[in-house]
Amino acid sequence: MAGRVATALAVGAVVMCATGLAAAPSRSDLEVVRLDPAAAPPGGRTVVHAFVANRGPEQTASPFTVVVRLPEGFTAEGPYFPGDCRAEARGRLVRCTFEAGLARLRTATALVPVRVDADVPPGTEAEGHVQVVSVDDGDPRNDRTPFTLSVDC
Repeated sequence: MAGRVATALAVGAVVMCATGLAAAPSRSDLEVVRLDPAAAPPGGRTVVHAFVANRGPEQTASPFTVVVRLPEGFTAEGPYFPGDCRAEARGRLVRCTFEAGLARLRTATALVPVRVDADVPPGTEAEGHVQVVSVDDGDPRNDRTPFTLSVDC
């Protein structure tokens, strides 16, 4: 009997610890706002501003991730903001994680410097995307938006 009680207590403690790690999702609506970067010449640089707003009604209770996808001919090159952003897929995808606590009607921005490949001709316009991923988000319709990368002379 003592062995059963100890086992039950140990299992109960694990469950309490495991459930205590994650906060319940908030009622928040994260929205990606479209911002097109400045044009850049072949071989030049520009910066994608991945701008996310919390439309509320509550502040975020969980971390959220901002994902920037770049088209062919464009490559992300750090340093990034925030500093934990990580490039993947040979610089064509960047993920940035923001801590919980983005207040209602406040914003967060990831800054992703982008190099235009030297062989991309002037006049090119290419579409990339910014997406926000969060368990807190109540409206997936505004979680992704395109942006246009323009190449000038």
